[in-house]
Amino acid sequence: MAQRFMHTVLTPSVLEAEEFYYGRTYPILEETPPMDPLTQQEIDFIHARDSFYLSSITETGWPYIQARGGPAGFLKVTSPHQVAFCDYGGNRQMVSVGNVSQTNRVALFLIDYPRRHRLKVLAHATVLDAREHPEKAESLLPPGGHGATPERIFELDIVSYDWNCPKFITPRYTKPEINEAMEPLKKRIAELEAALKEAKRS
Repeated sequence: MAQRFMHTVLTPSVLEAEEFYYGRTYPILEETPPMDPLTQQEIDFIHARDSFYLSSITETGWPYIQARGGPAGFLKVTSPHQVAFCDYGGNRQMVSVGNVSQTNRVALFLIDYPRRHRLKVLAHATVLDAREHPEKAESLLPPGGHGATPERIFELDIVSYDWNCPKFITPRYTKPEINEAMEPLKKRIAELEAALKEAKRS
């Protein structure tokens, strides 16, 4: 666990709740860095994701969660302290963009369902107009490109992160992952069918 995460989320009211229900509080380090850099483990995990959840806060104080998806690697680690991605035209509600313009604190939730790994990230978000930063937008295009033109760039300056317990993550698989797992079975079935066909000839 990065040092800054618990120091950030374990507020006095959270510690009070821990004391009330469990008779103890989670230990917090007094001295923590202002930001926790990503290690290679987090970098590899982020680059392998094809989706994540982004939470922001409305001007009226409501949490808002949005699912983001794309080819694996569409969320790019630009430095040990920053991740970024291109934003495209969708339903044009602009809720996350508007939220970030007023309160730049966001959280990311990234899950590897087959391996039951889960990463939480706290960050400060900045939204840039892609028309004003064409080279940066080009560098953030997902592998293989994208059928649409980027409209905005989200830059997320990481405060800290935490790896979650995998206990209640239900394994789920994408179609490519299922096809890869089935490939040895398909090969074996083909071999058996060929052997059966040859046996019928003799």
